[in-house]
Amino acid sequence: MQTKAKRPNNTFLELIFNIAVPSIILMKLSGDDYLGSMYALVVALFFPIGYGLYDFIKNKSMNFISLLGFLSTLLTGGIGLFELDVEWLAIKEAAIPSAIGLVVLISGFWGKPLIAKVLLNPIIFNLDLIYESLSNKDKTNEFKAKIQWANHLLAVTFVFSATMNYLLAKWIVVSPAGTTEFNEQLGEMTILSYPVIAIPSTIMLIAIMFYVVKSVMKLTDLKLEQILNAEK
Repeated sequence: MQTKAKRPNNTFLELIFNIAVPSIILMKLSGDDYLGSMYALVVALFFPIGYGLYDFIKNKSMNFISLLGFLSTLLTGGIGLFELDVEWLAIKEAAIPSAIGLVVLISGFWGKPLIAKVLLNPIIFNLDLIYESLSNKDKTNEFKAKIQWANHLLAVTFVFSATMNYLLAKWIVVSPAGTTEFNEQLGEMTILSYPVIAIPSTIMLIAIMFYVVKSVMKLTDLKLEQILNAEK
């Protein structure tokens, strides 16, 4: 009996609930004539938190990165509601991707690089054929070295993200927490984080994926259509 594969997350909805709606609320409704700084922050945080809980209930699971994202949202709310120094926001923005990057790096030293688990998906790739070809050509160790290098590159992308997150937070969010200006700047930072951080990071990830696929093809002498699992 076949089990239904989990449907991938709707990227458009994620952008709406995690970036667009919260940013609009923070920038447009934080004034005293509307929700006020505190209630605007609470309402804005409700959307990513609510969407995260909905996704967790729907999929009955939450991966490590999603969990960190959920925690990041809660920490942002805590900084705003408890009116902590805005320096903590910059530290928090850098800490989350730094933690992910550290996990990626450590996974490589443990001999179980995270990128292999992420990219070498048996649903996408014909892993049996790939590993058999590598073994027959005595290229397994060379392949492991390529994966290790790709894992290091993945860790670098999170270093980039952490650095840019910190700089963006320091540059934009300069008003005290709990003020209308803080909310507006937080919304602006959230919007800018997409073109400044998310898109470049995605491009780097695609480049790493391309490197892994090309390495597999070169080491196995297999064509792309051979290493990919054909639809049944």
